[in-house]
Amino acid sequence: MSETNYEIKPIGAIRSELVNREAAPRQGYEGAPDAWVEVNSAVAEGLEGISVGSEIILITWFHKAHRDILKLHPRRDKSKPMTGVFSTRSSDRPNPLGLHRVTVLEITGNRLKVRPIEAIDGTPVVDIKPVLLQSVDS
Repeated sequence: MSETNYEIKPIGAIRSELVNREAAPRQGYEGAPDAWVEVNSAVAEGLEGISVGSEIILITWFHKAHRDILKLHPRRDKSKPMTGVFSTRSSDRPNPLGLHRVTVLEITGNRLKVRPIEAIDGTPVVDIKPVLLQSVDS
């Protein structure tokens, strides 16, 4: 497999009271505080169509992650056997992308208040996508 480099430019950042990895819950539903997504003004018009109550997927770059880890104890629990990182939700991985399903609580200009999100303050946001409702065959 040939190696190709790709460039990802952040479109914004998370603003949260969580300031370090140790203080952050493992998953948003485990007590994460509400946080703000600040979207860069250059791409802010891309927020059109998002409204309070919308469910969205935030894709983040875990900038504090360890990128050389391929096996670990799930949830840092040494009583669990070592597992390949791709079968876990660990932020430590070769390409540390985070996926966060959140609900929009408030919109102020180019800022979205969301819940729940376990990302720490300053985490770069690389994309925002809507949650698609599953279609049901009649």
